[in-house]
Amino acid sequence: MEKFSLEAIARAQLKAARDAGAGRSASTVIGGHERVLRQTVMALTEGSTLGEHGHGGEATLLVWSGRIRLVAGADTWEGRNGDLLAVPATSHTVEALEDSAFLLTVAMA
Repeated sequence: MEKFSLEAIARAQLKAARDAGAGRSASTVIGGHERVLRQTVMALTEGSTLGEHGHGGEATLLVWSGRIRLVAGADTWEGRNGDLLAVPATSHTVEALEDSAFLLTVAMA
C-alpha cells in the first residue's frame, strides 16, 4: 500500500510552476503509460493554459486549490477548491484564473 499527501504534492507543484517559465508543472502520482488509471497533480500559475488537447479515455479534474476554466468548443466550466469537473471526451483547454493545483484522473481506454 502506498500513501500520498496530495496537499504536499500540490504545494510542490505550485512552487515548481511559479519557478518555471511556462507557468506549469505536473507530477504523476499513480499510474503511467502502461496502466489504465493515471492520476497526476498539475499546477498552473494565473493566466497559464494547457493548450487544446484530447485524451484517450474518461477523465476528471479535482480542483485542489485556486480557480480554473475548462473549455471544450462553445462549452465552458469553471471550478474552484473542491470542485470535480468531468472532462469532455472532445478536444479541450484548461486555463488558470488564479494560481491553481488540481488532480487529473484519467482512465485510459
